[in-house]
This record gives sequence, structure tokens and C-alpha cells, in this order.
Amino acid sequence: MRYTPSILAVFLMVGITGLFSQVTAQVQARAAGQWVMPRTADGHPDLQGNWTNATITPIQRRRDQDAVYSPEEALRLEGGRAARTEALNQPSDPDRKAPPVGGDGSTGAAGGVGGYNYFWIDAGSKVAKFNGELRTSLIVDPPDGRYPSRTDAARQRMSEASQFRRQFGQYDNPENRPLAERCIVSFGSNAGPPMLPNYFYNNNYTIVQTHDHIMIMTEMVHDVRIIRMGTPKPLPKNVRPWFGDSWGHWEGDTLVVETTNIYPLQTFRGIPPSEHLKVIERFTRADEETILYEFTVDDPTMYTEPWGGEIPFQAFDDMLYEYSCHEGNYALTNILSGARYQERQRERTQFEQR
Repeated sequence: MRYTPSILAVFLMVGITGLFSQVTAQVQARAAGQWVMPRTADGHPDLQGNWTNATITPIQRRRDQDAVYSPEEALRLEGGRAARTEALNQPSDPDRKAPPVGGDGSTGAAGGVGGYNYFWIDAGSKVAKFNGELRTSLIVDPPDGRYPSRTDAARQRMSEASQFRRQFGQYDNPENRPLAERCIVSFGSNAGPPMLPNYFYNNNYTIVQTHDHIMIMTEMVHDVRIIRMGTPKPLPKNVRPWFGDSWGHWEGDTLVVETTNIYPLQTFRGIPPSEHLKVIERFTRADEETILYEFTVDDPTMYTEPWGGEIPFQAFDDMLYEYSCHEGNYALTNILSGARYQERQRERTQFEQR
């Protein structure tokens, strides 16, 4: 009796043959000293691992700069950063005076009683190098490397929000306590989208990949983005989760992610996302040590034109740890209880003075 293989058997044989050919090609290329794109079982580029986008290249370019540093300029900047880091890493003087009451007047953590010793700071040490160019800004579109102008509607929204906030102190109510102070989401736009460095520390990510989902864990405040793969099934417009509704697909060897429905309080540079905001991200594995990350922000309600940039993600050959933020959101009960106690004390004092 003549054997006729089933369609499934044929597919399996073809798949095994293709996989064998792929493995053979990779072995031959490695033997020749060539880098070979690592791929998952389904044939797509393998983006998994730990990565960092820390850099000394600013997001926005200075008005008097060209788009690219010369090698000499980049070396000078990197040398200056290394010297500053070494100087600030010196042991603290145990006989130093106490900080002034109310802090030293500077912004950030050091404005209180000293904040972090610089040993813990990892703001980046290298100029961003993308496609061989030493970039002076992460923004590349518009071509001047600067944020586009805000729309009249954006200015109106921000003005109204500012007027409302001025009625209260920054920490007066649970509703207007800042997100970073409550450790709800990463400081700046680490988790994104777009995923940008914070120029402080913990600009690190872990990517885990399956055939139908991609997970990006951000070290800063341990945020996690879940990107679903395949034909989008968008959320209703009124459902806007943290980090939005992200869907991905492959265009050749590039992962393309489109995100909408970003949470209204997830502001960027103080600009709240409108219901029309859409962010497109592209992840392309360039070599063993690099993912080329590109993004476009399109929010016609808030910006006069779309804008975007390019950032190299470098392999991070170390572990990521849970970011132990002080979790002010959990302490909110105590914070509010303390405020109510102060109010009772004031009322008691006023009553006694009558």
C-alpha cells in the first residue's frame, strides 16, 4: 500500500527542514565571525533580555547645535561626565555641617536633606549613537530636534489645569498628590510610551517575548507594559489604562507597536494626553548589543505636528532588581489622618482663644 503523508505531516517536515536550514546558516555565520540575528521558535527576531537607554544625549537639541556631534565633541562630553561622576562619588565628609533648615534650595532629592549619594546615581555616561551617528538630541523629527509647538487647545487645557491646582498646595489633597511621590508610575517617561531616559537612574528594562505577547518591565517603579500581538481589538475610547492599549505586529524584522487610550493623568512635560493621542514605536535588533528604538507621537489636539525620535537600547549585562519606592500611596491613610489631626488641633486652639 502506498503511503501518502498527511498535510500536517508535510507542514511538520517543511518546518523542521526550514528550522534545520536556519540553524545551519547561523552556525556557519558564527564560524565565520559574523553576527546572526537571534530568533524565537516562530522565526521572529528575539528581543529578550535586559536593556538600558541611559544616555547623556538630551531629548531636545539646543538651538545652536547640529544634529550630530563630532567624535572629538563626544569624547569631551563623555570625559566631562566621567570626571564629574568620579568627583561626586568621593566619600562624604563625616564632619560636614548639617544641611540648612528646609533643604539646600536645590530641586530634586538633594533639595531636602541630601537625597542620594552619587554612588547610586546612573544618569548615563555615553552620547547616544544611532546608525553610526553621535546624536545631539533624541528627537529627530522635527529636523531641528526640538519639540513642536503646542496647539491653542493645549495651552487652554494647561492653563485651566494650572488655575485649578493653584487653589491648593501640591500635597493638600489625595487627588493632587503627584504620581511620582506616590510611586504609582515611573518618574518621567521611562515606561512610556514613548520610553525615554529619565537622566537620573534605573533606565533599565527586561523584555520577555512569546508568539502572542511581549512584556516590557521597567525597573523604575517596576512598571510593566503588556503588548498584545495580532489584529488589534481596541478598547472603548473611555477605557484608558496606565501605559495605554498597546498592539504589536511584525514588519519584516521590526516590531511595530501602536498605543492609544493612554491614561489622562500620565502627562509628559506637564502636557496631558488627549483622547486622540497615538504613539507608534519600532524595535529593530541591530546587533548583539543593540536594539534601535524609534517612536512617533501623534496628538493633533495637543501638538501642532507629530514628533518623534530615535534611541539606542544597549544590552544591560546585569540584573534588574525590584525598585523599592517608598510607596507613598500605601501611606496615604496615615498622611490624611495626620492632616485631620492638625485640623482638630487648630480648631481646639481657636476654641480656647475665644
